[in-house]
Amino acid sequence: MLQKEKKLVKVAILDLYEGAENQGMRCIRALLKEFGEKYDLNLIVEEFDVRRENKVPSLSHDIYISSGGPGSPIDSEGSEWEKAYFEWLDKIETFNNRPGHVLKKHVLFICHSFQLACRYFDVADVVKRKSTAFGVFPVHKLQDGKHESLFDGLLDPFYAVDSRDYQVIRPRYQKLREMGASILCIEKDRPHVPLERAIMAIRFNDYMVGTQFHPEADAEGMTMYLMRADKKQTVIENHGFDKWKSMLEHLNDPDKILWTYSHLIPNFLKQALDQEGKG
Repeated sequence: MLQKEKKLVKVAILDLYEGAENQGMRCIRALLKEFGEKYDLNLIVEEFDVRRENKVPSLSHDIYISSGGPGSPIDSEGSEWEKAYFEWLDKIETFNNRPGHVLKKHVLFICHSFQLACRYFDVADVVKRKSTAFGVFPVHKLQDGKHESLFDGLLDPFYAVDSRDYQVIRPRYQKLREMGASILCIEKDRPHVPLERAIMAIRFNDYMVGTQFHPEADAEGMTMYLMRADKKQTVIENHGFDKWKSMLEHLNDPDKILWTYSHLIPNFLKQALDQEGKG
């Protein structure tokens, strides 16, 4: 009896870490490996060093995951790598907008990439925060987020790793409506604090979605980060020692970041395969 041939799925990872030490790429690779094994796929993964080598993928891939990264998502305006990145994004949009292309290209933007996508689509302001956000925090769904299949299986609020010096605020609602885009979730709403809540996820269109937080973060990587002297100091200065200690204790809580890790990116991958008729 002939063995059934595995489905071929080509995934491109756009690496925006610019060579900086990180856990994000390891986690993305691990999630893809786990997903391919679970669904018995022939998963071909290719990585592109966007910021150091100005490399971006072609249109030959089915799925694209664009990573987080260090530094300013504003100061890169006009740089060669950002030009290449936005040209790639423009090609993806053009491809998906052609009615004849039944198999669309699906893109997930994470953290730094999400901020760049917000600039590209001009749907909100990207600004520097007053202080660094770093740690494990609750993320609150808005109405559109409650019906978003990306969040299937996630509670409200759900917990995620947040690591950023910049934020996306002041959404342009008319532009969002014109695009058919929707804001999915925000930071914890604190009515008594006179600061606008940051946007934590946007669905830009049927095939492109982004998160400000790190859905790929796992307990191992986050523990290593929290134990680093600079990260520990950041959390303690902004939230206190007890908060830092509780973050460490919550890392292996199956209902917090482990739950987000095991649901969100797999949901994105299943969306892509299902909508393209490959699932």
